[in-house]
Amino acid sequence: MCNCGQKRQQFHQEISQPGTLRVNAIPKNMWEPVAFEYMGKTSLVVTGGITGKRYYFSHPNQVQKIDYRDAPGMMAVPLLKKVMPAKEPLH
Repeated sequence: MCNCGQKRQQFHQEISQPGTLRVNAIPKNMWEPVAFEYMGKTSLVVTGGITGKRYYFSHPNQVQKIDYRDAPGMMAVPLLKKVMPAKEPLH
Protein backbone atom coordinates (compact mmCIF):
# COMPACT_ATOMS: atom_id res chain seq x y z
CA MET A 1 0.00 0.00 0.00
CA CYS A 2 1.23 3.52 -0.82
CA ASN A 3 2.14 5.88 2.00
CA CYS A 4 2.06 9.02 -0.17
CA GLY A 5 -0.17 10.82 2.33
CA GLN A 6 2.42 10.45 5.08
CA LYS A 7 5.22 11.71 2.84
CA ARG A 8 3.11 14.70 1.79
CA GLN A 9 2.33 15.52 5.43
CA GLN A 10 6.01 15.21 6.42
CA PHE A 11 7.00 17.49 3.51
CA HIS A 12 4.48 20.16 4.57
CA GLN A 13 5.70 20.00 8.17
CA GLU A 14 9.31 20.50 7.09
CA ILE A 15 8.38 23.53 4.97
CA SER A 16 6.17 25.15 7.58
CA GLN A 17 8.71 24.93 10.42
CA PRO A 18 9.55 28.52 11.46
CA GLY A 19 13.18 29.54 11.31
CA THR A 20 14.27 26.91 8.82
CA LEU A 21 14.84 29.45 6.05
CA ARG A 22 16.98 32.52 6.70
CA VAL A 23 16.17 35.41 4.42
CA ASN A 24 18.78 37.71 6.01
CA ALA A 25 21.65 35.29 5.44
CA ILE A 26 23.51 37.80 3.23
CA PRO A 27 25.72 40.07 5.34
CA LYS A 28 24.72 43.71 5.42
CA ASN A 29 28.18 45.16 4.80
CA MET A 30 29.84 43.08 2.12
CA TRP A 31 31.72 46.14 0.81
CA GLU A 32 32.81 49.46 2.21
CA PRO A 33 30.56 52.54 1.93
CA VAL A 34 31.07 54.81 -1.07
CA ALA A 35 31.84 58.52 -0.59
CA PHE A 36 29.77 61.11 -2.47
CA GLU A 37 30.25 64.88 -2.55
CA TYR A 38 27.31 67.29 -2.87
CA MET A 39 27.90 69.86 -5.61
CA GLY A 40 24.71 71.92 -5.16
CA LYS A 41 24.19 75.35 -3.61
CA THR A 42 21.65 74.65 -0.86
CA SER A 43 20.82 71.40 0.95
CA LEU A 44 19.67 68.05 -0.40
CA VAL A 45 17.91 64.97 0.94
CA VAL A 46 18.18 61.78 -1.09
CA THR A 47 16.56 58.46 -0.23
CA GLY A 48 18.56 55.32 -0.99
CA GLY A 49 16.77 53.16 -3.54
CA ILE A 50 17.77 49.87 -1.91
CA THR A 51 18.08 50.57 1.82
CA GLY A 52 15.48 53.34 2.05
CA LYS A 53 17.93 55.34 4.19
CA ARG A 54 17.71 59.11 3.93
CA TYR A 55 20.98 60.91 3.23
CA TYR A 56 21.01 64.59 4.20
CA PHE A 57 23.56 66.92 2.64
CA SER A 58 23.30 70.17 4.61
CA HIS A 59 25.78 72.34 2.68
CA PRO A 60 27.76 72.52 -0.57
CA ASN A 61 30.88 70.32 -0.90
CA GLN A 62 29.77 68.05 1.94
CA VAL A 63 31.07 64.48 1.61
CA GLN A 64 29.11 61.57 3.01
CA LYS A 65 29.56 57.83 3.04
CA ILE A 66 26.72 56.08 1.22
CA ASP A 67 25.81 52.43 1.67
CA TYR A 68 27.32 50.50 -1.25
CA ARG A 69 23.86 49.13 -2.11
CA ASP A 70 22.56 52.68 -2.68
CA ALA A 71 25.64 53.92 -4.57
CA PRO A 72 24.50 53.02 -8.14
CA GLY A 73 21.30 55.03 -7.69
CA MET A 74 23.20 57.98 -6.21
CA MET A 75 25.32 58.17 -9.33
CA ALA A 76 22.16 59.12 -11.23
CA VAL A 77 21.63 62.22 -9.04
CA PRO A 78 23.10 65.17 -11.01
CA LEU A 79 24.34 67.10 -7.95
CA LEU A 80 26.19 64.19 -6.37
CA LYS A 81 29.70 63.18 -7.41
CA LYS A 82 31.43 59.98 -6.37
CA VAL A 83 34.79 60.76 -4.78
CA MET A 84 37.75 58.47 -4.61
CA PRO A 85 38.79 57.31 -1.17
CA ALA A 86 41.76 59.13 0.32
CA LYS A 87 44.90 57.08 0.51
CA GLU A 88 46.13 56.14 3.96
CA PRO A 89 49.35 57.94 4.93
CA LEU A 90 52.42 55.74 5.08
CA HIS A 91 54.06 55.39 8.48
